[in-house]
Amino acid sequence: MILDRFRLDGRVALVTGAARGLGQAIAVGLAEAGADVCALDILPAEETLQQIRACGRHSSLLQHDLLQTDAAAADALVRACAAEHGRLDILVNNAGIIRRSPAVAFPEEDWRAVLQVNLSSAFFLAQAAARHFLESGRGGKIIQIASMLSFQGGFRTPAYAAAKSGLAGLTRALANEWAGQGINVNAVAPGYMATEVTAPLRADPERRESILARIPAGRWGEPSDVQGAVVFLASDASAYLHGVILPVDGGWLAW
Repeated sequence: MILDRFRLDGRVALVTGAARGLGQAIAVGLAEAGADVCALDILPAEETLQQIRACGRHSSLLQHDLLQTDAAAADALVRACAAEHGRLDILVNNAGIIRRSPAVAFPEEDWRAVLQVNLSSAFFLAQAAARHFLESGRGGKIIQIASMLSFQGGFRTPAYAAAKSGLAGLTRALANEWAGQGINVNAVAPGYMATEVTAPLRADPERRESILARIPAGRWGEPSDVQGAVVFLASDASAYLHGVILPVDGGWLAW
């Protein structure tokens, strides 16, 4: 049955930034599709873990600061997840931070932090996960959470735009290398979602209305809107997709 190819029964996913927002929705969506989930976040994530368990799936938490993630730390995190759950099949690099400031005054520490969390840690975790997938002989799925700023420049967010554009390029580069080895690397690019990241935009009446007026769907996205796309890319139904940047944007890029 074709619908069976969307199921994730018996698989294990590692989701970064899973304590709230998009990451929480992604973790729960994967659990609803049948996966056990290891949630990685600097914050406590008991709410996420409880929702995963309510789906009848096993959950665990890796509490870790991605600002401190180098290649060795990423390797340790992947191994810890695999040791807890017995395997690892799916990595979702969702965690991200944003800093807003005019480019001429953008603080160096903010630049380094955004690039570290949004891009460097994603590479190191993908690298470590790919090694595990190759060692297991089962292949695996890597899903990056990109952004509309993977396509556009944004405003007053130079580090975020650079990191998310870099993440799109990284997705294609890794897909090229690993497609022939049973590893799918793809990305989901959420549009303007009602999350903490967009809270300043939604609190500004002028920016809120100008953004909403350009979304053909006529509303801000909800975290649940990305669940289907991530489950698809994590499943066997997307076995022949490599290097795709899939917008989930209410039609924003079609405008």
